[in-house]
Amino acid sequence: MTSKTISVSEDVYNLLKKMKLKGESFSSTIRRLVKGRRISDCGGLWSDLSDEAIEEIKLGVLEAKRLAANSLEVDEIEGR
Repeated sequence: MTSKTISVSEDVYNLLKKMKLKGESFSSTIRRLVKGRRISDCGGLWSDLSDEAIEEIKLGVLEAKRLAANSLEVDEIEGR
């Protein structure tokens, strides 16, 4: 099989590295993540949700981000 070299920014590389499963190549990781998915497939998925439900989802995402950021700060402080 032929291969191609691509350039990705360091933040994208780090994201891929985190998503890589044990024993999985980067090619397999990318294939797994993009297989059968198109952005257009997502259009309208939440169109039947109320404004209140969407607001609740947004608040949940913000809370998850806050908890993740706090966790990362603790890891950095504790040297993990």
